[in-house]
Amino acid sequence: MNYLTEMYVKAASKVDGHLKNERGSQTLEWIGIAAVIVILVGLVSTAFSNSDFGGTILGKLESLLDKMIAD
Repeated sequence: MNYLTEMYVKAASKVDGHLKNERGSQTLEWIGIAAVIVILVGLVSTAFSNSDFGGTILGKLESLLDKMIAD
C-alpha cells in the first residue's frame, strides 16, 4: 500500500506541476498583441492611401482637429 501511495503522490504532483506551468503563455500574449498592432497598422495604412476612402477619413480627421483647435 505504501508503494501505491508514493506513486499516487508522484503522479499527482507531476500533473499539478504541468497544470500550474504557465511558461510560454506570456510569449503567446505578446505575439497576439503584436499581431493586432500589425493588423491595425495595415488597416490604417490602407485607409490613408490615395483612395477615396482614405481621403474621406483624412478629411474627417482634419476637420475634427480643426474644430478642437478652434474651441
